[in-house]
Amino acid sequence: MSGQMFYKDEFSAYLKRRSFLLRIGLITGGIFLNSCYKKIRSAKYNIQGALQGPDANAGHLLRDKLKLPSAKNTRKVKTLIVGSGISGLSAGRWLKKNGETDFEILELEKHIGGNSYFGSNKIASYPLGAHYITIANNDDALLIDFLKEIDVITHFEGQLPYYNDYYLTFDPEERLLINGAWQEGLIPDFGVPIADKKEVRRFLAEVDQLKNTRGNDGKFLFNIPLNSSSTDENYRKLDKITFEAYLKEKGYRSKYLLWYLNYACKDDYGQKISHVSAWAGLHYFASRRGMAANAAQNAILTWPEGNGWIMKKLAEQLKAHIKTSNLCYELKPISNGNTLVTVWNTKTQLTENIEVEKIILCAPQFVNNRLLENFNRNIDYKAFNYSPWLIANITTNELPESKGVSLCWDNVAYNTSSVGYVNAAQQHLNLSEDKKVITYYLPLCDFEPAIARLAAYSRNYEQWLDIVIPELEVIHPGITKAIETIDFWVWGHGMITPAKDFIWSKNLEKAKLPIDNKIFFAHSDLSGVSIFEEAFHQGINAAKQVINATS
Repeated sequence: MSGQMFYKDEFSAYLKRRSFLLRIGLITGGIFLNSCYKKIRSAKYNIQGALQGPDANAGHLLRDKLKLPSAKNTRKVKTLIVGSGISGLSAGRWLKKNGETDFEILELEKHIGGNSYFGSNKIASYPLGAHYITIANNDDALLIDFLKEIDVITHFEGQLPYYNDYYLTFDPEERLLINGAWQEGLIPDFGVPIADKKEVRRFLAEVDQLKNTRGNDGKFLFNIPLNSSSTDENYRKLDKITFEAYLKEKGYRSKYLLWYLNYACKDDYGQKISHVSAWAGLHYFASRRGMAANAAQNAILTWPEGNGWIMKKLAEQLKAHIKTSNLCYELKPISNGNTLVTVWNTKTQLTENIEVEKIILCAPQFVNNRLLENFNRNIDYKAFNYSPWLIANITTNELPESKGVSLCWDNVAYNTSSVGYVNAAQQHLNLSEDKKVITYYLPLCDFEPAIARLAAYSRNYEQWLDIVIPELEVIHPGITKAIETIDFWVWGHGMITPAKDFIWSKNLEKAKLPIDNKIFFAHSDLSGVSIFEEAFHQGINAAKQVINATS
C-alpha cells in the first residue's frame, strides 16, 4: 500500500537493525479509547463486533434538506472552516501560524479527522482509513517544515532530512502471498515466469525514467502536490485516456503486471485501471522522489493509528477552535457582504446562525453542492465520483502462517478482492504480543460507485462477514477460530476517483475558484487524488487566499 516499486537492497540490513534495537531497548504502553457502540455477535461465526461509519442521519438531514427549528441566536466569526479532516485542520493551522485567532472549525461528526479517523481497543490503536505517508519530496518545503514541527524530521545531515526512526516502518515491511508462499515485496516475483518478470521490469524502468523527467516548462512531469507538476501538454493529455488503454498501447500484457497495477490503483484511488486516467496511474509511481539521510527513497512513515497520529498533531494547537457535532446546513449571502451560515447542533438539537466574513469549505464537493444552493459555481458536480470502501479491524489470538516471509506491516494476497491488511501493531516495540489487530482494506470497485455504495449501506454485519471471512481463510487457513472480534467501518464516499479527463479538466479548475473572494475551497477531491499531502496543501492554499483577501 506504499506505492514502493523497488526490490529490497542492502539498505534492508540497516532497517532491520534499527527495528530490532528500538524494540529491545524500550517498552511502550497502550492508550485505549472506551467503546461507545453496541457489540453485535454473529451466530454463524461466533464473532462479535460492530458495523459503523460516518453519521448517516446527519448527512441525510443535509441531503434531504429537512426543515430545521428556527435559529435562537446569531453570532459573528471572522473566518469559518467547515470540516475537520486534514484539509480543514491544515487550514486552521496556517491561519493560526499567521496570527489569525478569530476562526472556528465546524465538524459534523462527534470526532475530528475525516478519513484519518482511528479507533482503539485493548490490543492496539488502529486506522479506520488512511494509514501511512511516505517521506516528503525534498522540494516540498511546506510539508518538510510541518514534519520538523512535529518531530517526524529530527534534524538534517547535509542537505538530507533525518527521519525519526520510531516512525519509519519497522521491518519486515511488505509481503505478497503468491503461488502458495509469502514473498518479500509486493511486486509479483515468486513463481512468476521470466517473460512476465521482464515486462514488470520494463514498466518499472519506464516509470523510473518518468519520475526524473521534466516537462517543457522545467517542472517534473509528476509531482506532489499535483499543482506543481508540469503543464507539458505532451503528458497532460494522458489524463484524457484510461490507464488501461495506455498500458495496452504500450504493449503491457503480463497478467502479473496488470494485477499489480490494478492493486496500486485500487490502493490509492479505490478503482481499477479501467476507471482511472493514465496520468493518474503513472502519477502513483512517478511522483515520489523523497530522499533521506537514514531511509530509502520513498520510505514509509506510519503509526498504529495510521494517519490519525498526524491528524492529532495538526489538531493539538486548534482545540479551542474546533466544534464537533455541528452540521453546517446552509449558506446565504447577506446585504452587508458577509455570509450567514445556518448550523444544526446534533447533540443539543439547537439551530444557530453564524455571520462570517470568510468561509473555507473543507467538505467534499457532493456536500458543497447541498450547502451552496444559494450560489452559482457553474460546475458539473456529477463529474466528482467517490469510491466506497470497507475497513475491517480484526482482533485475533493467533495468525496461522503459510511458508515464506513472516508477518509484515503490509500483507497482500495475489488475485484477491481486497488490497490486503496492515498489522496495526507493527510499530509496537514489544515483539512478544500474542494477540494482534490487523486492518483489512476492501475497495468496493466491482460496480459503479453509486451502486456499490447502495449495496454497502444495505449490508448487515453477517453479510460483511460472509464477504471478508472467506478471503481471510484463503490468506490464513484456519484463522476463523482465532478471531475474537471484527469491527467494520463503511466509507460510502471514501476517496475521489481520478477518472479520465478529470484532474486537468476545466471543470476541476473552476471548482477550485473562490466565490466573490468570500467562500474558499479546500479538499483533496479538488486535487483529484485523495492522499494526505494533497489535503495538507489544499488547506494551506485556502488559508493563504483568506489571508490575502483580508489584507
